[in-house]
Amino acid sequence: MQTTIAQLKIGQKGILSDFNIDEIPLKLLEMGCLPGNSVELIQIAPFGCPLYFVVNDSHVAIRLETAKEITVVIESTN
Repeated sequence: MQTTIAQLKIGQKGILSDFNIDEIPLKLLEMGCLPGNSVELIQIAPFGCPLYFVVNDSHVAIRLETAKEITVVIESTN
């Protein structure tokens, strides 16, 4: 199932698949937010922004507006 990382639930994992390169800060790309890498939502800050993820063993905080631009394929839990 494909969605954005902004729609993940806490503890849900997926594989980054695509993003709008014009909307993603270069720093996120340098930290490993690239297609094919694994991602897991670990925490949501009060008021829903930012979202805290583990991307290939790195902890990353991403603004909600940016997270809506990053597509992920959710790993099945079966």
